Amino acid sequence: MRLDVYFGAHSVTSADVQGRVVVVIDVLRASTTIAVALAHGARTVIPFESADEAVTRSKSLARGDYKLAGERKNQMIPGFDLGNSPREYTREAVEGKTILFTTTNGTSALIAVQPAREVLVGAFVNFTAVSAMLRAAARAQSDLAIIAAGSDRHFSLEDAVCAGRFVRSIRRGITDVSMNDGAQASVQLERRYANDLPRLFAESAHGRALADMGFAEDLATCAQLDGYPVVPVYHDRQVTKLGPDRER
Repeated sequence: MRLDVYFGAHSVTSADVQGRVVVVIDVLRASTTIAVALAHGARTVIPFESADEAVTRSKSLARGDYKLAGERKNQMIPGFDLGNSPREYTREAVEGKTILFTTTNGTSALIAVQPAREVLVGAFVNFTAVSAMLRAAARAQSDLAIIAAGSDRHFSLEDAVCAGRFVRSIRRGITDVSMNDGAQASVQLERRYANDLPRLFAESAHGRALADMGFAEDLATCAQLDGYPVVPVYHDRQVTKLGPDRER
């Protein structure tokens, strides 16, 4: 089976994900926020490329049923209910709600991989749960692709390291794996940081930028390994939580 890592959704073609099981990673912060929202009872998260698209969709829903959510340049979009800070997505804020979500990188990456057979959303906060799904797919000889979303179409260290952690987990005990250079490189980066996520975020450009903008507490949330053990599945243009109410 093949296991490839791609850095940035802009580098991915339909052929790269067609028929594959795909995981999209945007550690800081979209994939973390999606996991937190679903863990706290959000009904679904619907990703959009633009704020205008999210607002247009909201007009078809009852006002109490949804939250407009997202960011541009790391800040909450004016007029929206929530930004992209996972700490905002408390049970009180999101339980039972449809989250209409648009971010600079993560939501675009999800939309870009729609030709995939199955799309999961991964981060450190739900690593083991998502990794178990990917390992099961690998044992069934399904080809896999990991999309490290990056930041503003640029490489992001934290996404690459998270991708490397997934690669290492998937390969454990499975010998017949072909990998691209992105997968090989991500494993090397993951070895450098191992479980020192605070150091990783302190040395990543996006992590430093968020800290400088007052989001240091978000970094602590994003570093909670397995803190929100849900499996978000993107299907029919929405992300829902795998579980009793949504079987594979």
